[in-house]
Amino acid sequence: MLDPRRLSLLRDVAATGTIAAAAARAGCTAAAASQQLSALERDLGAALLERSARSVRLTEAGRVLVEHATPLLASLAEAERAVRDVAGLRGGTVRMAAFATAGTSFVIPALTVFRRRHPDVELHFAELESDEALPRVRAGDLDLAVTHEYTPLTRPDLRGLTQRPLYREPLLLAVPRRLQPAEPAPVDLAGFAGVDWVAALTGSGFQAVTEMACRAAGFEPRVRIRVHSYPMVLAMVAAGFGVSLVPSWRRPPSAGWPICRSPARAGWPGRSTPPRGWAAAPPPCSACCAA
Repeated sequence: MLDPRRLSLLRDVAATGTIAAAAARAGCTAAAASQQLSALERDLGAALLERSARSVRLTEAGRVLVEHATPLLASLAEAERAVRDVAGLRGGTVRMAAFATAGTSFVIPALTVFRRRHPDVELHFAELESDEALPRVRAGDLDLAVTHEYTPLTRPDLRGLTQRPLYREPLLLAVPRRLQPAEPAPVDLAGFAGVDWVAALTGSGFQAVTEMACRAAGFEPRVRIRVHSYPMVLAMVAAGFGVSLVPSWRRPPSAGWPICRSPARAGWPGRSTPPRGWAAAPPPCSACCAA
C-alpha cells in the first residue's frame, strides 16, 4: 500500500516544480522530502523524478502516478473532513425509532432539542414497536431505539446490544365502570379471570404482557379484542368490552387500578423504557441520547 504522505509530496513537486517548495507545503525539510520521494520510488521499483543540480521533473511513470493519486488524495481529505464533522457533531446521521407513547411524551421534545443543538446532523425517525425495532438495531438498520420491556416477565433478546434505562412505571388494570372495586385499593388479577380482556396486537414474545401477566397469576386470559394503541384500548374498556393492562401514564380519571403484589413472586409487572444501540455509540447517537 502506497503512503498517502509520499503521494502528496510527489503531487506537490508536480505543482511547484521543486522539492524545496513541495517540502515547504508539507512542513518538512527538503532533505526529508527527498528521502520520502526516494522511498516511494523504491516501493514502486520505478523512477518517478529526473533530478538535476537546479531542477527536478517527473518521469512518465511519475506523471501517471500523480494523475491517479490526485483524486485519491482528494477523497482521503474529504473522508477526513467528514469524520471530523461527525466527531464534532457538524455532520453525520442518526437513525432511531421509538414506540408511539414514548414518542409523543418525551422522544419528540428530546429530538427537538437535539435538532436545535446539532442542526447539521441528519435525523431519521420511525415509529416502531419494540419487537420490530430491536432486530433492526441488531441488523444495523437503526442506530438506537427507545423500547420497553415488562419485568419480572420474559425479557427480550439483548445479545449484541447495550441498554440504558430511562425510567420505570407501574402497570395498572383498566376496568369498565361496572367492574370497578368499591374502594380504590390494589386488585388481584386472578379476580378477573372470568371476564373478557382487551390486549395489544402482539400475543406472543416479550411484548405479550397481558398473556404473561395473567399466566403468572394462574389463568389464561380470555382475549376478545386486540388493538394497536392505548387510546383505543381505553376506549374499548370504557365502552365495557373488557379489562386491560395499561401503563400508568395512560390512565384516565378513575379507570386504572394498581395491581396487588403476589407473595409468591418478586413483583407484578412494571414497564421499563431503555434506549438500545451498540456498545460504542458514535458521537451523534450519544448526543441524541443525552438530549
